Amino acid sequence: MRTHLKIGSRESALAVRQAEIVKEALEKASPGLTIEIVTMKTTGDKILHKSLEKIGGKGLFVKELDRALLNGDIDLSVHSLKDMPMEIPKELPVIAYTNREDPRDALILKPGIQDLKEGGIIGSSSRRRSLQAGKLYPKCSFKNIRGNVQTRLFKLEHEEYDATILALAGLKRLGMEGLVSRIFSVDEMIPSAGQGILAVQGRKGEKIPGIEAVDCSDSRFAAKAERGFVRYLNGGCTSPVAAYAETSGNEIRIRGLYYHEETGQFEAGMISGEKHKGEILAERLARSLKGRF
Repeated sequence: MRTHLKIGSRESALAVRQAEIVKEALEKASPGLTIEIVTMKTTGDKILHKSLEKIGGKGLFVKELDRALLNGDIDLSVHSLKDMPMEIPKELPVIAYTNREDPRDALILKPGIQDLKEGGIIGSSSRRRSLQAGKLYPKCSFKNIRGNVQTRLFKLEHEEYDATILALAGLKRLGMEGLVSRIFSVDEMIPSAGQGILAVQGRKGEKIPGIEAVDCSDSRFAAKAERGFVRYLNGGCTSPVAAYAETSGNEIRIRGLYYHEETGQFEAGMISGEKHKGEILAERLARSLKGRF
């Protein structure tokens, strides 16, 4: 039985906190196990002046950690599932999906501003968010903003932004939910696939003590359905495609959003059924939405 593990993480405060959540759960499930967190800066963290779609997509947030995992420098890596590319190396499978934190998106206003007015500038690096928020704030404009939570909040306060939109899950994990001015319902703004779920990657075939205590079956069902929806539509890291699945007993309800590049329009819809058929249902919904154009 292994007694010491290394968890790889990006350097941001949120990434480290997410790694700590997994570390605490593993140590609780396996007394005597010691775990250290090894941080590293990824390419996606270094290049902040360009949009993700112009520099290679979400894979830029994981490739350094993948390499460290393959080389044996770390034993596990922890990621926000929404930041992971659709294609995951077979030799580095996701071995656990954590219990989901609040999946919704949240609006944060610049300090001193009470409400968004006509002509307000919303900082967002996500086309998914910009498209849906554009319906809610049609008289506002959107400007690209990138960086970790603290970087974006600094830019919000010191640059020409009136508000920004962030995942509520990250804010809650950092104890910063008090900054939130508005929480968008999952109908107002369908979340990014996997939002709120942490993915734990390991090496294929290796046993990790206590990992069963980290894995949440409902999160696994939801994750596979949501990512199946995006995968069917060839939605990469920056594609404005969204999917959110909720489970209740043996049922699953899936919301999805599809953006049609040629017309600049998007359609949203919902489907429900037995949760073990989640991926099939997600593909059916994706096909239906795509067929509307």
